[in-house]
Amino acid sequence: MAFTGKQLTTQLDADGTLTVQLNDQTWDDPKPGQVLIQVEATPINPSDLGLLFASADTDTAVYSPGKVVAKMPENATRAMKARHGMPMPAGNEAAGIVVAAGEGCEHLMGKRIACVPGTAYGSYAYADPNMGFEVQDGVTAEQAASSFVNPMTALGFVETMKLEGYTGIVHAAAASNLGQMLLKICLEDGIPLVNVVRSDAQVKLLKDLGATHVLNMTDADYMPKLIDAIAETKAMIGFDPIGGGTVASQFLTAMEAAASRGAAFSRYGSNAAKKVCIYGALDLGPTILNRAFGLTWDLSGWLLTPFMMKAGPEVVGRMRARVMKDLTTTFASHYAKKGTLEDMLTKDAVAMYNARRTGEKYLVTPHG
Repeated sequence: MAFTGKQLTTQLDADGTLTVQLNDQTWDDPKPGQVLIQVEATPINPSDLGLLFASADTDTAVYSPGKVVAKMPENATRAMKARHGMPMPAGNEAAGIVVAAGEGCEHLMGKRIACVPGTAYGSYAYADPNMGFEVQDGVTAEQAASSFVNPMTALGFVETMKLEGYTGIVHAAAASNLGQMLLKICLEDGIPLVNVVRSDAQVKLLKDLGATHVLNMTDADYMPKLIDAIAETKAMIGFDPIGGGTVASQFLTAMEAAASRGAAFSRYGSNAAKKVCIYGALDLGPTILNRAFGLTWDLSGWLLTPFMMKAGPEVVGRMRARVMKDLTTTFASHYAKKGTLEDMLTKDAVAMYNARRTGEKYLVTPHG
């Protein structure tokens, strides 16, 4: 049986023209070990925006029903040469009803599942049930739509901390949906957490949730406070979704200053292990390191899927079980606006979610 509907694609051409549009599509029966879902709800995460619009100028783009045509900067166009001329589907995660099941997945027919198809901005999507889970009765599609990327990432930070021998975490852009989840996990598990935000309103938001250490990076005394907080918590691993600028450098500098307190001078710095993982690109500029943190440090990238492969099925299974148990509490997501596939390509919607402001998460409901 074939299903028909719309699929969003994003295509970058060699001349820098970026076209994001809805296309008619037909979905055939899924392959063995695969299911086809009718997509009920799918969020727009920062990781989706990197593929959808990247650094294209959406302010001056041409908008028409179901289509956006924007211009990509020349340097970004060159850097993305491998995707030139390719219409790429988007949408990492979703919740939906299984409307067709391949061999071995028949037991999921008619069930609501949360999954990571990578093509979720469409009427339907193929999914691997092993990369998702069946949603419990009473949990809505909206509640389940964001049950993979942010929850599993937040839990992945904690598991990374444990696997690498650290005991506390520093987190930037900590008032995000993901940041709030990480805060709740750390409160539940007794893990020291230093939250770094950009406004007094965000400080209040996290303190109202029970955070002990919340720092506004725009304050004049931010660095002394960051050093004090790290000295108190022994938080020597940081997670940075901003990427560009000096956030990672400031984390490492503060970690070194905290570790060196009261120690004899060493031109090589302290022996304390210090690490920052960059997991996003809210700032698309270069990562700047002002090397004031000795020689015992590490800076790396962090992605969920490679982490899951490294952590193994036992750890990942434990993470998934916790997400499902606490989906409507610890791992609840909140949305500022909802819209259809057509709505998400209007100028107002793109301006809202592509600004990537805290508290302005957008939920796509393809079938209204």
